[in-house]
Amino acid sequence: MKIVKFTLICVSLIGIQFSARSQSLPVGTTAIEDYYRRLQLLGNVDTSVSFTIRPLYPGYINKNAYFPDNTEKGLDTGATWVSKNGLLRTALLPFNIQTQGNSNHPYGWNDGPMIPAKGFQAMVSIGFFAQYGPLSVQLRPEFVSAANQPFDTFDKNQYDVIFARYYDIYNNVDLPVRFGTQAYTKAYWGQSSIRLNYKGISAGVSTENLWWGPGIRNSLLMSNTAPGFPHFTLNTLKPINTPIGSFEGMMIGGNPKSSGFAPLVPDKTFFGTNLYVPKPTNWRYLSGVIITWQPKWVPGLFLGFDQAQQAYGKNLSGIGDYLPFFSTVNKTTAPDQPINKQDRISSMFMRWLWPQEHAEIYFEYGHYNNTLDLEQSLLNPNESRAYIFGLRKLLPFQQKPDENILVGVEVTQLQGTSITDDIQGKEWYVSQNVRQGYTNQGQELGAGIGPGGNLQSVEVSWVKGLKKLGLQIERYVHDNDFYYYAFQDSKDYSRHWVDLSVAFNGEWNYRNLVFNAKIQGIQSLDYQWGLTQPGDDIKFQHQRHQFNLQLQTGVTYRF
Repeated sequence: MKIVKFTLICVSLIGIQFSARSQSLPVGTTAIEDYYRRLQLLGNVDTSVSFTIRPLYPGYINKNAYFPDNTEKGLDTGATWVSKNGLLRTALLPFNIQTQGNSNHPYGWNDGPMIPAKGFQAMVSIGFFAQYGPLSVQLRPEFVSAANQPFDTFDKNQYDVIFARYYDIYNNVDLPVRFGTQAYTKAYWGQSSIRLNYKGISAGVSTENLWWGPGIRNSLLMSNTAPGFPHFTLNTLKPINTPIGSFEGMMIGGNPKSSGFAPLVPDKTFFGTNLYVPKPTNWRYLSGVIITWQPKWVPGLFLGFDQAQQAYGKNLSGIGDYLPFFSTVNKTTAPDQPINKQDRISSMFMRWLWPQEHAEIYFEYGHYNNTLDLEQSLLNPNESRAYIFGLRKLLPFQQKPDENILVGVEVTQLQGTSITDDIQGKEWYVSQNVRQGYTNQGQELGAGIGPGGNLQSVEVSWVKGLKKLGLQIERYVHDNDFYYYAFQDSKDYSRHWVDLSVAFNGEWNYRNLVFNAKIQGIQSLDYQWGLTQPGDDIKFQHQRHQFNLQLQTGVTYRF
């Protein structure tokens, strides 16, 4: 009877004309997504939109999400059709092709269905959008193909005990170094969804990538490093105004997938035993919630909280397990291990927008499987913590009102604060309870720099409308938590794997086309934590450095 009533309500709603444009702007959309954020710095679009919950629904900002620049006139007339009664609306979504190539070894993140691989790979997507009354359908599949060439991985000359410690960590997180030994080809539903929309609220099923938090290079909980995963969603389409300010939010429940690949190719044995322990095949359930508040007393300030939980389907027994947002994580006899074989990650964040100064500052601070109560958390804030800090500012260029210099800095710190915790395997995204860790299809759901990683990034760019030419300098430290765990006996802490990189990138629009390109040189110091010859523990004597050149190109045609 309840189902019949719900169906009647949905049918009756179809006769109402809704103002909601639920067509989304996918996370990472070339040039356009960041253009909206830059417009906020200039005070030229709605400054109540937080940019901490994505994808965006820019129908509330601009009549056509893909032609935001008001200098692009007369280009957006051929792809949208609206019925005479105004109830049915259809649109072709942009055709996009992205390519990427690494000369020596895998590098990069925030690239959706693309995989960490050496050699050339390409991703293609196209789709359509249709809306009838409150019902909207967005179909935008993605196809990826990668050469997936062989490359040097964890060095075969490392001691067996070092390999054993490597597997201690990477048996508990689904992050294969190489996705098999053959060329890789896969199709995904991509940025697709089916939704019911009412005013500023939407509910439905989606496989879209999500981005939670204010970061630009990294996010602690949700990013587009991995492909999107199927999930139910209940979310706002625009800020909801209240007497104390505006709110945005999203609640999801979904099913991340495993990659099916082992940590290394080929696997390593230790005293005749294969070190790789295959991961359980039971399905995983991930639930999450994010809320962002813009206090009306402080324009431009956004305060937020997000949280995600993971468990195997066999361990779910009630509504509290499917919606565990208000439950606590308690200690058991095993120190700092959550009950019910569940993992939890949460963070608080802030973004403060200063349109008068054409600037913003943001911060995210998170905990992973933190079992401390509020009092102990305040006394021990470094327990299982990670953080992101960043700022950006637009500076006028040659007194031209439509040209600026964009300066941005972002720091991400996932490395732990205790070698004791490192030895116990307490790393971000690594789990002994859900052994795929916080991943989907073999890549991180959160920060793409991975467990124990740190990143410092500086960007300086010239921007004009959708056009952008810039320089990016970064220092990326790979999994220091594993490093201290692996080399605890020899105390050889002289071989941190550090990538120093310089990149030149550009985005350029011409009529219906948007081009993007990037060339990046990466010098990997002590690649894969260096090389140790058997029987030789001399520090600094067997360092292994590798240079990698990465090229990215892409083109988007907007119908």
